[in-house]
Amino acid sequence: MKISARNQFKGKIKSLVKGPVNAEVVIELPGGVQVTAVITAASAQSLGLKKGKEAFAVVKASDVMIGLCCGNANCDCGST
Repeated sequence: MKISARNQFKGKIKSLVKGPVNAEVVIELPGGVQVTAVITAASAQSLGLKKGKEAFAVVKASDVMIGLCCGNANCDCGST
């Protein structure tokens, strides 16, 4: 597999929930971290996705946002 995305995570499909249009795929990475993706049902079928099969989670994003709690007790960000 040759692709331009550098964020490639190899794991095993932990769960696959197919709907009429989309499928939710959960891949468990080594160490127990899980990555969830929603793809088309047609893509899930053409890839032959099944629980327990090895797969890659490939992340290609132009933006990744980071947030911190503001520390204000009246804020909704979780400050105590």
